[in-house]
Amino acid sequence: MKTQPDLSEPQDRARTVAASLLIVDDEEATRRLCSDIAIEAGLRVRTASTTEEALEALDQYPADIVITDLKVPQLGGLELLRRLREHYPQISVLVLTQYGSISTAVEATRLGAADYLTKPFHVEELRRKLTRLIHEQELDQENRVLREQLRTRPGYGELIGLSSKMQRVYKLIEKVSQHNYPVLILGESGTGKELVARSIHFSGARRQKPFAPVDCSALVPTLIESELFGYAKGAFTGAIHTKQGLIESADGGTLFLDEIGDLPVDMQAKLLRVLQEREIRPVGSNERVSIDVRVIAATNRDLEAAVRNNGFRQDLFFRLNVVQIKLPPLRERKTDIPILVQSFLEKFADPARPAPVLAEDAMAHLTAYDWPGNVRELENAIERAVALGSGPILQSGDLPSNLQYGTPPSERAPASDEIVPLDELERRAILRALRESGGDKLVAAKLLGIGKTTLYRKLKEYQAHLPVS
Repeated sequence: MKTQPDLSEPQDRARTVAASLLIVDDEEATRRLCSDIAIEAGLRVRTASTTEEALEALDQYPADIVITDLKVPQLGGLELLRRLREHYPQISVLVLTQYGSISTAVEATRLGAADYLTKPFHVEELRRKLTRLIHEQELDQENRVLREQLRTRPGYGELIGLSSKMQRVYKLIEKVSQHNYPVLILGESGTGKELVARSIHFSGARRQKPFAPVDCSALVPTLIESELFGYAKGAFTGAIHTKQGLIESADGGTLFLDEIGDLPVDMQAKLLRVLQEREIRPVGSNERVSIDVRVIAATNRDLEAAVRNNGFRQDLFFRLNVVQIKLPPLRERKTDIPILVQSFLEKFADPARPAPVLAEDAMAHLTAYDWPGNVRELENAIERAVALGSGPILQSGDLPSNLQYGTPPSERAPASDEIVPLDELERRAILRALRESGGDKLVAAKLLGIGKTTLYRKLKEYQAHLPVS
């Protein structure tokens, strides 16, 4: 019997992941029964009565699932299974065996069959096994899609960007994630220091263990020691039970000390001792607890200057600064802004609608702005634009006021040797004053040393159609 596609099969493969089934059996009744059940499950069905027909069919139309009898003519089911494993490893194979041939079915399983069914079988049993194989195929395809998305994602982990400076950061993350030595992450607020720490942790051998972030700047000074090291029952008034500290909660995993530069000097000494001895002593306890943590610290401060000014212990700085990763501010990697914007547009879009797009002039304002708040400020700006925008295209007016007057690339400050007409310099000064004042024309006029009426007249002359404050 030559292989023929079933005309009742669904024609759109995208609707079902495990869309195609090949049935290999020399008994027509078995082929018909399996076909009926598979079509009910939404699969496209083809049949073959010999192994040669089956292999020929697979060369023409790859399948997701194969049901084959072990005593199929010519090569036999086991040899067919071996060839499927070699040439089509992604196919799930369900073997049919005669009653009393369990040992052969076990051998088929050893060779890679997903499951087996003993003849004569119940319809419900075949339906149940086929449903499971379909589900497994769906999960496998979803995983492949996710892996491909991760592979092609323009960044590393949750970090986004393709600029050369970010590529250097990714390479460092890749290297240090395979080791356990301390890492110090430097960067301005909003650059994504915690994302770097998470990428290091979840790319390394400790990824199945805890990742414990500690914001040193948010710790109450009088409670820092008990928060970090924990305390024993009765250690102080209100300590009605023993509490585990933040450091111990990271045991086996990674301790992320964010804003380490804000940690008081007296606590720096105690932290250094913990890192050197790899043990802690909870407040009010005489017993020491051994810990195994990988330490990653981050700060937006100049720790070397703090060391010189006795604001940070030199020995702790050396202990933490084994490997240093410096994150560039957004103003130094503006080529990444369009990629970041697209990511944030998709993040904040209504799930029931396509993500909005940003108008060209609005993007020009974003790329011209210096972003003192870095990526965090950009994310907030896009979230606001999506929330207030009224159409599929977000305009400059949907951006925060301090960005609406951002100087487009064509209006940036001239080079030192460039001669610019006086009226053009005046126009640029007015736009800069509006940007610095957040769009407040009265404040802008005071910054320029002119009256508000003069400012309005100048704006009209320059045809700068800006909203009235």
